[in-house]
Amino acid sequence: MSGTVPTLHMLCGKMASGKSTLADQLARAPGTVRITEDAWLAALFADQLTTGQDFMRCSGMLREVMGPHVSGLLNAGVSVVLDFQANTRDARAWMKDIAEASGAPHVLHVMETPDALCLDRLRARNASGAHPFAPTEAMFHQFSRHFAPPALDEGLTIIRHSPKG
Repeated sequence: MSGTVPTLHMLCGKMASGKSTLADQLARAPGTVRITEDAWLAALFADQLTTGQDFMRCSGMLREVMGPHVSGLLNAGVSVVLDFQANTRDARAWMKDIAEASGAPHVLHVMETPDALCLDRLRARNASGAHPFAPTEAMFHQFSRHFAPPALDEGLTIIRHSPKG
């Protein structure tokens, strides 16, 4: 590898805010892998994901196996772009614990995309059929109610991203 310190990259932002696009960019760095929650959920639980509660249950099972895997990658000197939502305090704590257990630094990338733009992107993404899930606008609003921006007392290293244009 290039001698860089393995880092855990975390992503915080509402649906269609640009998290996956940024994850693609971050994963291009040498010695970096991307682990995408949506891809794993679609492969393992597609037939079980019809409600927000289904997502939370299946996501929880996925986290149980991903935590040790991500820690192992960081310990092996590989940076990880963890393309899971870091939209709640609990989700961010889980991710930060992974970084701390491996001794790796972390960066929380916060997408500051307005809701109206997220909804426009969500409609376009759903129409294209290019994404493994096609959440409705109602689901966007349901999940957005649980969105909690990071707070100073979480002790996170934060980089903020605003939409271009």
